[in-house]
Amino acid sequence: MAEIPEEGKNLVEQFQIYQQQLQSVLIQKESLKMQTSEMERALEELKNTKQKTAYKITGQIMINKPVDELTKELEESKEAVEVRTKSLEKTEERINSKLKDLQTKLKEVMK
Repeated sequence: MAEIPEEGKNLVEQFQIYQQQLQSVLIQKESLKMQTSEMERALEELKNTKQKTAYKITGQIMINKPVDELTKELEESKEAVEVRTKSLEKTEERINSKLKDLQTKLKEVMK
């Protein structure tokens, strides 16, 4: 069995690190997608209600607030989550690009 060159070992190590980072980014992105989905459902409910106020859960208590105020808060939170999701998507693209580069270098080193 041929010995793996030192450069190859370093590349494999880097590749594994990037794979772990990619996995972490994908988990975070999925979590944010779930949050966005929940916010969209809540916004839809607020839009369809005929009530003037609704409850918001804050920590261990529920607070009664005007529907339009809750709608504004949710929309702002949703925007923040969407910005974070876009940032994670860019990070995912960068990591995938690095992984492809490392994969190419690994193939050359292992020949």
